[in-house]
This record gives sequence, structure tokens and C-alpha cells, in this order.
Amino acid sequence: MLISVAVIEDSRTIRESLRRIIDGTPGMRCLWAAGSAEEALTEVLRQAPDVILMDIHLPGMSGIECTARIKQAAPAVEVIMLTVYEDNEKIFRALQAGACGYLLKRTRPEELIQAIKDVKQGGAPMTSEIARRLVEAFRHPPAEHAGGDTALSRREKQILDLLSRGFTNKEIANDLSVSPETVRHHLKRVYDKFHVHSRTAAVLKYLGMEGRPS
Repeated sequence: MLISVAVIEDSRTIRESLRRIIDGTPGMRCLWAAGSAEEALTEVLRQAPDVILMDIHLPGMSGIECTARIKQAAPAVEVIMLTVYEDNEKIFRALQAGACGYLLKRTRPEELIQAIKDVKQGGAPMTSEIARRLVEAFRHPPAEHAGGDTALSRREKQILDLLSRGFTNKEIANDLSVSPETVRHHLKRVYDKFHVHSRTAAVLKYLGMEGRPS
């Protein structure tokens, strides 16, 4: 199955490099490449890709705000943040906006391609540096990620536990002996309860809740 990818990056050199990497990979094609969030929002409405590689620091509207708007307009589009930033606040804001992964721009091309494939399988790709920062943040979760009684069902908690361990939707379905569609249904209910738009944001909020003092 062909994976369609779009690139949102203000540097023309990086943008064209990413386009070449994607178009040079069997089973993938770069649907379009935009230099600004405003241009990207127009393109998404015209032709939505499966996956978007999104820079955070864009001229005008930021990549984080653009991600939130894309997820509202086209919820099925998966967004991977591709950036030089590593600070916790930007990571959380991007994931809360609906990004499903967060990679550094120095990520090797083969790892980037694998991340795109992982996203299509229900994964949430992150570099080891970003993962370490998130683990540290889980120990001291920000208040805004840890509040409220969400009344999760037992099944929803099981799914979130597996998600936090890196399981894909298909792997969760196999582990729980249910269909992938059932997993997606439960995740949609979790998104509604948590007021989030992605698996990663749901896990962040869940782990924040689990880490609160009782």
C-alpha cells in the first residue's frame, strides 16, 4: 500500500531533501511540500496525506498551532514533528496538539522512513533523546496534563497501558483478542474523555494521572 507523505518546512534545502528521500523510497510518495503553515492548511484541504513531517519553527503560524488545526480539519492525518528543539515544553505542546511522534532533524534518513512506516502501523516514533525527556517528565507531570476524573473503563486502561509500552494498535488487538476496529473505538472514547487528538497525547495524560500522589 502506498503511503502518501507531505512536508511542512520553511528551509527549501531541507524541504527538497526530505522530498527526495520520500520519493526515493519504494511504497512512498511525497504528495506535496509546503514552506509555511498557512500554505499547508490550504493543501491539506485540497489533498490530505497519510503522514505529515512538520517543522515547529515556521514563519507566521507555528508548527504546533498548524498541527492542531490540521487534526481538527483532517483527524486521520498523522503528524510527526521534525525539529531541532528538545525542550520538554515544546514536546508536550506538540503532542497535546495532536502530533503522534517527535523526531530530531539529525535523525538518519533510514530511521525517518521507518518512523513513517511505524506511524501507519499505529506506532508513536521518537528519538531516544526525546523518549528520555518524556520519561523524566512523567516523573514530574505538569499540572495541566494530570487533572480531572476521566472515569476510564477497565478496557480503556488496558489499552493505554499497552500503548505506553509501545504497542501498535494491531499488537494491542492481538494481545487483547479483539479486532483493531474495537481498539480504535476505545481510543476514540479515550480521546473524547481526555480532550486530546492522538495516541501519544492520551498516553501522556494517562501516565500523568497514574503518577499523581494518591
